[in-house]
Amino acid sequence: MASAWWPCLALALFSSLAASFGPRRIPRLGKRSLPEGLVDGIEVYSTKINSKVTSRFAHNVITTRAVNHAEEAKEIFFDAELPKTGFITNFTLTIDGVTYPGNIKEKEVAKKQYEKAVSQGKTAGLVKASGRKLEKFTVSVNVAAGSKVTFELTYEELLKRNKGKYEMYLKIQPKQLVKHFEIDVHIFEPQGISTLDAEASFITNDLLGSALTKSFSGQKGHVSFKPSLDQQRSCPTCTDSLLNGDFTVTYDVNRESPGDVQIVNGYFVHFFAPQGLPVVPKNVVFVIDVSGSMSGRKIQQTRDALLKILEDVKKDDYLNFILFSGYVTTWKDQLVQATPENLQEAKTFVKSIRDQGSTNINDALLRAIHMLNKAQEEHRVPERSTSIIIMLTDGDANTGESRPEKIRENVRNAIEGKFSLYNLGFGRNLDYSFLESMALENQGLARRIYEDSDADLQLQGFYEEVANPLLTSVKVEYPDNAIQDLTQNSYQHFYDGSEIVVAGRLVDEDMNNFKADVKGHGALSDLVYTKEVDVKEAEKALKEQDYIFGNFIERLWAYLTIEQLLEKRKNAQSEEKENLTAQALDLSLKYHFVTPLTSMVVTKPEDNENQMAFADKPGEDAEGKPSQHPARSATPSTAYQVRYQPPQNPYYYVDGDPHFIIQVPEKDDAICFNIDEDPGTVLSLIQDPVTGLSVNGQIIGDKRDSSNSNTRKTYFGKLGITNAQMDFRIEVTTEKITLWNGVVPTTLSWLDTVTVTQDGLSVTINRKKNMVISFGRGVTFVVVLHRVWKKHDFLGFYVVDSHRMSAQTHGLLGQFFHPFDFEVSDVHPGSDPTKPDAIMVVKNHQLTVTRGSQKDYRKDTSVGMKVNCWFVHNNGEGLIDGVHTDYIVSNLL
Repeated sequence: MASAWWPCLALALFSSLAASFGPRRIPRLGKRSLPEGLVDGIEVYSTKINSKVTSRFAHNVITTRAVNHAEEAKEIFFDAELPKTGFITNFTLTIDGVTYPGNIKEKEVAKKQYEKAVSQGKTAGLVKASGRKLEKFTVSVNVAAGSKVTFELTYEELLKRNKGKYEMYLKIQPKQLVKHFEIDVHIFEPQGISTLDAEASFITNDLLGSALTKSFSGQKGHVSFKPSLDQQRSCPTCTDSLLNGDFTVTYDVNRESPGDVQIVNGYFVHFFAPQGLPVVPKNVVFVIDVSGSMSGRKIQQTRDALLKILEDVKKDDYLNFILFSGYVTTWKDQLVQATPENLQEAKTFVKSIRDQGSTNINDALLRAIHMLNKAQEEHRVPERSTSIIIMLTDGDANTGESRPEKIRENVRNAIEGKFSLYNLGFGRNLDYSFLESMALENQGLARRIYEDSDADLQLQGFYEEVANPLLTSVKVEYPDNAIQDLTQNSYQHFYDGSEIVVAGRLVDEDMNNFKADVKGHGALSDLVYTKEVDVKEAEKALKEQDYIFGNFIERLWAYLTIEQLLEKRKNAQSEEKENLTAQALDLSLKYHFVTPLTSMVVTKPEDNENQMAFADKPGEDAEGKPSQHPARSATPSTAYQVRYQPPQNPYYYVDGDPHFIIQVPEKDDAICFNIDEDPGTVLSLIQDPVTGLSVNGQIIGDKRDSSNSNTRKTYFGKLGITNAQMDFRIEVTTEKITLWNGVVPTTLSWLDTVTVTQDGLSVTINRKKNMVISFGRGVTFVVVLHRVWKKHDFLGFYVVDSHRMSAQTHGLLGQFFHPFDFEVSDVHPGSDPTKPDAIMVVKNHQLTVTRGSQKDYRKDTSVGMKVNCWFVHNNGEGLIDGVHTDYIVSNLL
C-alpha cells in the first residue's frame, strides 16, 4: 500500500485551485517585482519531511517554516497531503516563538465546541479534497508583518506490502523556491533490507543523482533528497520551482524464513510472507455492469482491462463472464478451463461487450454464486482451488431487487462463507458503502476505480493483486495462555507479494518463549509453519535506539486494532456496533490518533479572526460529495482539511448549455435554470456598482448540431471581467486570456501555468484546466476550460467567494448573492418518471419545477461532480428578476 506526505504552501483563497509557478516568467503587473523566492511577500525558507520507518511502521514529521516579508499581515495556508491509511497524531502552530497545539478529542465533544464557535462567528466549515491515495490537511493563520510561523504535523501509518514491495509515495509541490528543503527517510528492518530505491517524476536522472542519496546495509536504509536552490529552478535563470510531481521510495526485506516475530515492552508483531509456493488455481467469475451509464470510455476501458487480464490467466484457472443491465446474460453456462482455445473465445466475447439498459445487481451476483457452487458440487473444478467473484459496477441497483439490505442478505445467504466477493466501484455516482459492506461480509474487499485515462490500468492492477493466491484459509495461532488482545489472525487468502501482519500483547512480559503456528491450504497440500519465539532474543533485536520512536510496536498494535475495529463496525448492528465504537474510540484517544471517531481541535492565536478549527479523519464512502462540518458529519468524508472561511459559504456558477446553478446552503439544496439565446448574445452575469466589478458572457453554439437550429445547444465561449476601480479588464476565450492594466495588454495562453499579481489582485492559470481570479480577500472567481470539440471548446464560470461584494450587486448570477428563500411542496411524478415535479414558492411566485441534476467541474474538468437541483423552466421566469432579455448587454467589456 502506498504512503505519501507533502506540505504544499498555497497562497490563494482556494488553494486546491491554485497552480504552481510554471517555467514561463511573467512580469508582475505593478511598480515593484517580487524578490526571488517570495510569493505575495511570503517566504517559505525551510521545509523538511523526516520519516522513521521501523518494522514497516512509519512515524512522519512535516515541518515548514515561513516568514512574512510584506508590510502588512498575511494569511498563510499550510497544506499537507497524507496517505489515506495514515492517522494524524499531532499538530502544532508556532508564531514568533509561541506554540499553539492541536488536541485530539471525541468527535461529539469537538462538535459541541464547533457549534459554539459557529454561533460566535469564530470558525468555519470543513472543505474536503481528496485523491486516490491521499487526503489533504489544510490550516491557515494570519501572520503579522515581519513575523515567522512554523507548522509541524505528525502522522503514523503501517506500510502494507503490495506486489512484493513497500512503497512511500510523496506528492511534491512547494510552489516556490525553498532555501532549506529536505526529505530525510531512515528505515530500520530487523529482517534486513533486500532492496531500496527512490525516484522522482519531475526531475532528470542527472539532476536527481546529485540531489539524492540512497544507501542500505544490513538492517538500515537511508534516503535523502536535498536539492539546492539552483537545482530547484525550472530553468537556470527562473525563480520558480520545478519540484512538482511524485517522489517515491520503495523497499523490501530479506525473507530467509517465512515469518518474523518482533517484541518490545510486552507487545509483539508477527510478519508472515512465505516465498516460492505454487499458485493455488482460481475459479473466477467476472460480473460486469453493462448498463447505459457504462457507455463510452468506461465500457471501452473495461474491455481493454479484461483483454489484458485474459492474457495473464493461468492454464489451471477456470473462469466465466456474467454481464448485467436490466437482465443477466452469461458467456458460458458453466465455468470453463483457461485453455488457449477458451481464452481466445473469451477475448472475442469481451470485444463484443456493449452497454445497454438498467442495473440488476442482485440477479447477476446470485447467478455467479450458483455457478460457482454448482461447479464445486459437480467437481468440475480442481479440489484444491479457490473461488472468487469480481464485480464491477458504476451505479446503484434499479431493476429487480433494488433494496441494498435485501441484496446483501441474499448474497450472504447464498455464499455461506465459502468464497470471496470483490466489489469494484467505477466512479463516484454509486453507493460505495453498500459495495464495501457486501464485500467485507463475504471475505472480500471493495475498491474504487477512478474515472480517468488509466481506469483500465487500475482494473488490471487490482486483478494482479489477487491473481496469485499461494494459501487459502490461513490461520495464525498462539498459545491461549501466552497472548491476549490479538488483532485479526485468520484470512481467506494469502496472495503472492502481500504480507499478513498480526499483533498482540504478551500475557506475561517475563515469559521466556512461546510458539506461533501458521496453518493454511496450499496448491498441493496443507501447510503448517511453526516458529519458536525466544522473547528475550526477540527484544534484543530491537535495541537500535536511534531508530526507535517511543513504544512503536505498541502503537503499531493500536493502529491495527483501531483499523480492524472500524472495519468490523461497518457491518455491525445495535449493541455490537456500540461496543466496537467504544473500543475504537478509547484507543484513538489513548494513542492520540485522528480517526473517524475523533477530531483534532486547533486553537489559533487570539488576534486571528477565526480562532478554532477542526480536522476529521475521512472515509472512502463520501468520495466527491460536498463537505460536511462536524455537526452534520453522519459518515466520514473524503479528506482532512481545515479551511477558514464563513460557514456554509454558498456558491454560484454557470456551465454547460448554459446551466445556471444557485446553491442555497440554508436549504442544503440548489436551484438551476437555463438561458436560451442565440450565439453572439452577451449576457450580464454580475454587475456591482459599488465595487466596480462586472462579469459578462458571450454565447456560442454547438457546431455539432448546426444543421438543426431548433435543437442546437449553446454555451459560453467568451467572458469579460472588469474592475472599474482598478482600471483592470480580463477577456477570457477558449484560446487565450488577455489582461489590460490600463491600456497595456498582456496576452497569456491556456498552455501556460502562471500566476500574475498586483496589489489586491491575483490571476492564476492552471494549464489546460482552469484559471482563478481573486480580487483581494472576499471575491474569487474560477473559469473552467472545457475541451470537447476540435477547435470548438467552451467555458464554465464559478463564483466561489462573493462576501465582499455589495448589496447592490445584480446580474443573472449576482442577484442571488443576497439571501433569499424558497419553499418546495407537492412533489409528484412528472413526465419523466426519474425526475419528479413539484411546486416552488419563490420571490412571491408559484412555479412548477422539476428535480434534476447538473455537473460541477471545479475540481474535475472532465467528469465533474453531480449537483442535484430544482430546475426552473422558461429561462428562469419567476426566479430571476424581470425577464431574461433584461440581462442582454451590448459589449463583453
